[in-house]
Amino acid sequence: MSKKKIFDFIRGLVGKLSQSQVDVLDQALNEIGVAEDSQKTISSKGVEFIAGFESLQLKAYLCPANVWTIGWGTTVYPNGTKVKKGDKCTVEQAKVYKDHDLKRFQKCVNDAVAVLLNQNQFDALVSLTYNIGEAAFKSSTLLKKLNAADYNGAADQFLVWNKSKGKVLNGLVNRRAAERTLFLKP
Repeated sequence: MSKKKIFDFIRGLVGKLSQSQVDVLDQALNEIGVAEDSQKTISSKGVEFIAGFESLQLKAYLCPANVWTIGWGTTVYPNGTKVKKGDKCTVEQAKVYKDHDLKRFQKCVNDAVAVLLNQNQFDALVSLTYNIGEAAFKSSTLLKKLNAADYNGAADQFLVWNKSKGKVLNGLVNRRAAERTLFLKP
């Protein structure tokens, strides 16, 4: 999260800040390593968390949402082309696709979230966005509640995302429960 977002968040909580308060907060943020344009990145545990739900597939397959998918849940290649029937990849290519996807979804979460997040919350949100996509995350009630600083309400919204084509899927029920649990960890 950038310094600007942190300052905006604090101003939203307490109102106008005096110059001395701004100086103290700026110094504190510098001391803990928050840069002017810092962006959170997913932790190695977060990557492992996602990989636990997105198994490696070297041949394109139709996911439960009827979308062609390859690698660790990639639906669109780094060049913007959609995955299609008959596509194949190597493990090395799948890693490149996953890394590209993670950057996209991290950027989406960083850009959309206006409140402070701990690492577990960020990892859970990237996992959710990795699965439901950027547009769905940006328009979600979860994001609206989160940006209103309703962290518990946002946590409960993970559980809403358990369907594909209107049908509840056990895999999504389990993933959302795990994401919610991760989100609630300090």
